Amino acid sequence: MPVNFTALDFETANSHPSSACSVGLVRVRDGVVADQAYWLIKPPPAHAEFLPFNIKIHGITAQMVADARLWQDQLAELTEFIGDDIAVAHNASFDMGVIKAACAESVSPTPRLKYLCSVQVSRKTYEIPSHRLPLAAEAAGFGEFAHHDALADAEACAAIISDAAKRHEVDDVLALAKKTGLRVQQLKAIPLKL
Repeated sequence: MPVNFTALDFETANSHPSSACSVGLVRVRDGVVADQAYWLIKPPPAHAEFLPFNIKIHGITAQMVADARLWQDQLAELTEFIGDDIAVAHNASFDMGVIKAACAESVSPTPRLKYLCSVQVSRKTYEIPSHRLPLAAEAAGFGEFAHHDALADAEACAAIISDAAKRHEVDDVLALAKKTGLRVQQLKAIPLKL
């Protein structure tokens, strides 16, 4: 069944959620990838350290983001790409946490995105031993991909949601959430500490 949404994925420089260093975005129309975008992000000065653990995972270094835009300088492009779509991400609490923390760190308004987690959808759709992205994507018929490349991860996430919609015989993300007993969440800003 055809569905419309935008899948997204962030990679971070370190364990602080505001340290986004790359983003991948995949717009899906009628169940098919219609557009995609990827760019590097320069983490904020307070959380700019690239830890060896993170570099080993995604391969992005401080030198690679030296000329990239800061969060606040790319946020409008990010939200424009998503538009009115429901955003989906694999382990959405992590990716939405990045958006909230990066907006708080840069004193930028948090976009009021609606979102759904593809890990939760995977759990309600596939009988597999683990719902990590590579296994869930494989269950959705999405072949091997460069895991921890933000764009490849967003494509894999998109494949899971599109496949789950077909399996559950629904034609939009809200109906998919309802059919699987899940809720589309609303992103809220981190409360300011006074």
